[in-house]
Amino acid sequence: MTDINTDAGVSQAGVAVEEEEMHHAARNSVHQRLRANSSIMQLKKILVANRGEIPIRIFRTAHELSLHTVAVYSYEDRLGMHRQKADEAYVIGKRGQYTPVAAYLAGDEIVKIAKQHDVNMIHPGYGFLSENAEFARKVEAAGIIVSSIN
Repeated sequence: MTDINTDAGVSQAGVAVEEEEMHHAARNSVHQRLRANSSIMQLKKILVANRGEIPIRIFRTAHELSLHTVAVYSYEDRLGMHRQKADEAYVIGKRGQYTPVAAYLAGDEIVKIAKQHDVNMIHPGYGFLSENAEFARKVEAAGIIVSSIN
């Protein structure tokens, strides 16, 4: 009798697992259809023009949206975590061309990197270029979307 109950318990557990997998698959397919029809999904690659924790948080969200991420970094930040967390990473300028802070203010160089690597959107992060209207105009003139932090 114990064997029958054990078999029934295993059978019920198997059905529960199958139902959960079906529910998960259905939820994913609905989620995928919604994302496929979303305007954000027309974007493929985002560059974050910042350093430290800010781009890491933006990359996390971008990855949840299936966006490819790009970091830019000064030579001095070549070992920075934000560079490691991005799908792609490019140094701003040449070694010694910019100070560590000036590299993240080199708007023309950042736009050039974005264009060279087919970036669809640039997020300036906070500080540095985030309140620079001229940078935003240059990004838009290059045919790239500027992500707002408002």
